[in-house]
Amino acid sequence: MRRTTLSALLVPLTLFAMLTGCGREKEPTVAFVTNGVASFWVLAQAGANQAAEDLDINVDVRMPDGLVDQNRIIEDLLVNDVVGIAISPIDGVNQNAKLNEAAARTHLITHDSDAPDSDRELYIGMDNYTAGRLCGEMVREAMPEGGEIVIFIGRLEQENAKRRRQGVIDELLGRDADPTRYDSPDARLEGNGFVILDTRTDDFTQAGSQTQAEDVLALYPEIDGMVGLFAYNPPAILNALRNAGKIGEVVVVGFDEDDATLEGIKAGEVYGTVVQNPYMYGYESVRVLTALSKGDTSVIPDSGFLDIPARKILPDNVEEFHADLKAKLGRGG
Repeated sequence: MRRTTLSALLVPLTLFAMLTGCGREKEPTVAFVTNGVASFWVLAQAGANQAAEDLDINVDVRMPDGLVDQNRIIEDLLVNDVVGIAISPIDGVNQNAKLNEAAARTHLITHDSDAPDSDRELYIGMDNYTAGRLCGEMVREAMPEGGEIVIFIGRLEQENAKRRRQGVIDELLGRDADPTRYDSPDARLEGNGFVILDTRTDDFTQAGSQTQAEDVLALYPEIDGMVGLFAYNPPAILNALRNAGKIGEVVVVGFDEDDATLEGIKAGEVYGTVVQNPYMYGYESVRVLTALSKGDTSVIPDSGFLDIPARKILPDNVEEFHADLKAKLGRGG
């Protein structure tokens, strides 16, 4: 009797797999690129993953470690032939050449922070200047008599950071709206009962933010308020205040929805925070890129801006908001 060996059986099966594999079309992939690593981006990633599941497309989420790494990621994605890239540029002005290179080879949109002079097709996010003014409103509510404050933010190269900070300043000083205005971070600014002593940056690190907050408390022991404009800034401020035994003595107003910030609102340690909707930044980015990859340009509004407005989170709505946030992240109650 003729015997058929296992290897003899495997050869035709392997050939069949190779032949059928060659005829199978590679599933398309869109990319979602953040401007760093933070809890804010974990929520955006959840939205991007949900959209990918709903729309039956692959999504490649990348969280860079600085500008050089973000530019390297763009190059890597282009080599891998993604059908679209959604990116939050770290330095929208100086990255224009790199962004335009990407736009010439695939669909390119921005989210969270814009690069308006680039060839991107759409910006998804909020009006950061308006959101900054919302934050300034909360500072005024918490400090009706005014006082001395310091602003904390990760970096000022980003378009969103510049506008957000300026919105806070203009609201506190009682200025007319002008998103193009820019006050030097080193300037001491006074008006409307407020003194903005300083703006501290930390190159997008919570450890650096806490060090800056501790330095501010040592330099200005009578400070009245501290405003943190990136997700990790309010928790870093709280840590510094806790270490100095000054929780409750200094008004804290935040931005974004870090758990520590929300718990701080519940505990009365944080007055309130302005939140974006990073989950929808992720979801909408994948939705738009998927449509564009299929030739559907109707997803691009005439303005080139898909507005996802910011809102205030205060003690009266923090519990409901936090519960919804946990549900989106699959963490339950």
